[in-house]
Amino acid sequence: MRYALAWLITGLLTIFITALISMPAAWLVPLIDQQTAGRFSLAEVEGNLWQGSAVIGIAAARDEPLTALLPGRCSWHISPSLLFGGVDITLENSSVSAAPIRLRGSGTRWEIAAGSMTLHADSLAGLGAPLNTLQPAGVMKISWPALTLTREGSDWLINGPMQITLTSLSSRLSPLKPLGAYQLQFDWIGRGATLNLQSLSGPLMLTGRGGITNGHFHFSGEAWAQAGYETQLATLLGLLGQRRQLDDRIVTTLEFQ
Repeated sequence: MRYALAWLITGLLTIFITALISMPAAWLVPLIDQQTAGRFSLAEVEGNLWQGSAVIGIAAARDEPLTALLPGRCSWHISPSLLFGGVDITLENSSVSAAPIRLRGSGTRWEIAAGSMTLHADSLAGLGAPLNTLQPAGVMKISWPALTLTREGSDWLINGPMQITLTSLSSRLSPLKPLGAYQLQFDWIGRGATLNLQSLSGPLMLTGRGGITNGHFHFSGEAWAQAGYETQLATLLGLLGQRRQLDDRIVTTLEFQ
């Protein structure tokens, strides 16, 4: 009887481990949908939970159609140490990053190793207004030192700086191309973030500050045309906000809540 019970337990463990190993990657889809309130999801999923690939999609809002957030396919490898409480995940997408991105940790605290990605700015339109109206195009480089993720209840809190550099930026609302180059400095602080925007070059100058508070994005800033480009940028500046006189130039007030 004892041997029969031992064989039964061994058999059940074997079935359980086999099921875990062969768990289809598609099971991740409802989990990601739930954790991101339907804003992000996976499409064209292949492989299993531990090693697979998919296209990452983004929606402007829940129940909105998904568009591809990143070009190409993203692949992942999850270490079996996850079964024992450890986290060791490697993400790869040669279309946006020359080196893999690694997440390591345990329990409620993870670390995202330093890394960078290069994207096309048109993917920003998937974030909704006002970017879906501006339809930006250009090159966007995102870089960061090590970031930390901490879980509190059902929320994931992120801490650390992130820099986004936009070059050769243009918009379908303006015939003038490019509009310029810009740098955004994010500082992630738990459930929120602060944002500082500054112009690096270009006929369209942008500056301002904002952030994310309680899940809502807010930004206040100014836009103006460099001397000689006022007429070419008049339509775009008029669509961005209210115009007013500031010292010796006319600026457009940028307010997004």
